Amino acid sequence: MPAEAKHEQRQEAADVESTGSEQKALRAALMTPVREEWVRGDPGPFGLLCFGMTTCMLMFITTAWSEKAFLPTVFCYALFYGGFGQFVAGVLELIKGNTFGGTAFASYGAFWMGWFLLEYLTVTHPTAYHTAHTGKTLWCGLWAVLTFGFFIVTLKKNGCLMTIFSTLVITFALLAGGMWDERCERAAGYLGFFCGSSAIYAAFAFLYKAELGVSLPGVAPVAYL
Repeated sequence: MPAEAKHEQRQEAADVESTGSEQKALRAALMTPVREEWVRGDPGPFGLLCFGMTTCMLMFITTAWSEKAFLPTVFCYALFYGGFGQFVAGVLELIKGNTFGGTAFASYGAFWMGWFLLEYLTVTHPTAYHTAHTGKTLWCGLWAVLTFGFFIVTLKKNGCLMTIFSTLVITFALLAGGMWDERCERAAGYLGFFCGSSAIYAAFAFLYKAELGVSLPGVAPVAYL
């Protein structure tokens, strides 16, 4: 058989094999179920607002800007907005595939719901639920450590999240000391208000970027790690 004929046969065989492979790949693609996104929007701004608004409301009392009679209002919003709302945002973030956002939102959502129940029982049953100064100090310190762990991750996120978590670490530390010194608690109120305000700013910064295409300071990605 001439060399040219052999070459043509090899080429035809290669073309047939290539076509068969393409058909198999096409059939496999058609048989693969299409994954539908359950969460199409971004729950991040909502979760940040839940955290920021509730934190600022509590700090109105801690800074003594508001009378303690305002506490029942904080209770209600801590349960539904800061607690349940933020927990829902965390679950949606996890479904969406955002491990960091889901873990953080769900954690602080559970924190607010737990805080509501603890403070409510302390106020309504003072004889049964005495204030445990040492325990609350350790409790706030533990949340400071947890928050610092989240802060490490924000070093590869953006300036908004870095500000929120860094100030929250210091706020929890000051609240731990505030169990023994009123001035320390007052300082925690001011810094906590700044932390909550930063979360509100971040929520609108991310919202404006998604809806209006406007990039405010702090939303640009960073990579310090």
